Amino acid sequence: MITDEQYRRMIKMSQTKPLYQAADKAGMTEKTARKYRRLGQTPSEMKVARNWQTRSNPFGQDWDEINDFLESNAGLESKTIFEYLNRKNPGRYQEGQLRTLQRQMKAWRLEKGPEKEVIFCQIHKPGEKAQSDFTEMNSLKVTISGATFDHMVFHFVLTYSNWESVSICYSESFESLSDGMQNALWSLGSVPKSHQTDQLSAAVQKLEHPDEFTDRYSALLRHYRLEGKKIQVGKPQENGDVEQSHRGLKRAVEQALLLRGSREFASREAYDDFLQKIVRQRNMARRDRLSDELSVMRELPGGRLDQTKWLDKRVSPASTLRIEKNTYSVHSRLIGEKVRVGVGADTIELWAAQKCVDRFSRLRGRNKHRIQYHHIIHSLVRKPGAFENYQYKDSLFPNSWFRKAYDWLDYHNSTKATREYLEILYLAATNSESAVTHAIEWLLTESEPMSADNVEALLCDSIQLPDPKVVHIQDVRLQHYDQLIGAVS
Repeated sequence: MITDEQYRRMIKMSQTKPLYQAADKAGMTEKTARKYRRLGQTPSEMKVARNWQTRSNPFGQDWDEINDFLESNAGLESKTIFEYLNRKNPGRYQEGQLRTLQRQMKAWRLEKGPEKEVIFCQIHKPGEKAQSDFTEMNSLKVTISGATFDHMVFHFVLTYSNWESVSICYSESFESLSDGMQNALWSLGSVPKSHQTDQLSAAVQKLEHPDEFTDRYSALLRHYRLEGKKIQVGKPQENGDVEQSHRGLKRAVEQALLLRGSREFASREAYDDFLQKIVRQRNMARRDRLSDELSVMRELPGGRLDQTKWLDKRVSPASTLRIEKNTYSVHSRLIGEKVRVGVGADTIELWAAQKCVDRFSRLRGRNKHRIQYHHIIHSLVRKPGAFENYQYKDSLFPNSWFRKAYDWLDYHNSTKATREYLEILYLAATNSESAVTHAIEWLLTESEPMSADNVEALLCDSIQLPDPKVVHIQDVRLQHYDQLIGAVS
């Protein structure tokens, strides 16, 4: 079979060489060369499309029904229809005929199927547009101090140079958006003309008053003189640059984790340093195009915009505050007081009498709680009866050793277990939690009676724990399993 490339080679060489030499160089006979030169058509142009069947269509008798299915719902898969036909007419079709149905349905879709969405490639200009979006990072299975680190990142990308910036966050809140966007702009050192996002519905729907989010976002755009743009609902391809960067970023992080040999990090700060190093490496290849962008961008304003959300709250009689659908304990001295609460992306500040009286990490998600026993133990030790059915009882076990201490007390003297345990917890609040943990561990390890008096005595004596026992485990010999398998067979 002569190809179009052979034909073109023969025609080109025949202009300067005899036909028999041109045919030989092109890999064909002189007779064949003469025929194609006379016809003046390439082999593909001479090929006649086959419009007849060499055998009957095995699905001919059911094709009208198949056609009705496809016209009413073009998303039906070939296997679904094939299984339906087999249930309707057992034995009519063989398993190998599924491929035949797949080819016929593909031909139907090419001829009569629904139109597909067309992607229109855009021309990006330097300094014109930035895109941003949130993306989940849980698939990377990162752990911090042994615990799974569920998180996402705010991803900011310049569409011309693809320069990017990432900021770790826990939810699609305004505080996370503002913090991430400002981190990107101040790291960049300049401001593009516009900032494009999706509909930001995840952030808006978390608020009782969606207009509040709109006002705060508008203020953020005005502060940096940015033109805000949003993509259409259900059209993520309109944010294509940042969507594509999501995949590239996650792939780069995954490869770096494999190269590192561990997904464990000592702290969030260590993990963030790891992420930022990867981003800097990815941005190195974008320096030239980034220079084009920086040359036309605007200067930053005089300072960052404070993205903290301020709320006025009154501390409940339970010494708790309800903040953004979550519950936090505060010191009992604040019960009944009206306090000013500053909600940031990751932290919450508590202000009273014009002073910051507390600062703690913000909880992720909704309907969660963070109860610090230091805040309530002074009252609880005077009301031990409230312990058993306390709504947040589980929060009163700082670590597993405290839980073991309570279980020991409950087993040996259940009537005094609560009072003794609360006394031990009071010692942790007024002395040192780590020291009390040390004492509890020593008592349980040495099989000594557990009591508040014994724990307090150990705090004074500073008893040292014995060295941990070293357990040696021999290597597994696979030959033993082979012998077992052989014996069974």
